Amino acid sequence: MVDKINPTSLSVQSLTSNFKPGALPVSSTDQTGVASTSFEDALQAQLGRPSTVRLSAHAQRRLSNHNITFGGEEAVRLEQAVEKAASKGSRESLILMDDLALVVNIQNRVVVTAVDADRRKENVFTNIDSVVLM
Repeated sequence: MVDKINPTSLSVQSLTSNFKPGALPVSSTDQTGVASTSFEDALQAQLGRPSTVRLSAHAQRRLSNHNITFGGEEAVRLEQAVEKAASKGSRESLILMDDLALVVNIQNRVVVTAVDADRRKENVFTNIDSVVLM
């Protein structure tokens, strides 16, 4: 048997009874001296994922073997592409940036493999659920 909820019986206490003080990490204090945390810190703590994209050992080898440098501007664009894919619910995404094709595990924020323009023509990309063009 399922009980129906009576809206008149709801109270602040019943709605907040599962609230656990201190569940979010505290990273600083604001001007009033009250402990606070940034939204990003709280979000990252709740999601349990790192805030930056990392390269797997395989992807690092691929980039270095083909003398491909991956600088700050590319890292920012990659981060933006990963955020776009994550916002759409992607799990494994092919990100096409300039002359690079990167397969990225969106949930773990890890570049699984990297393929340059010459080798990209010879490949079939499998096990991806989205493509991001940057």
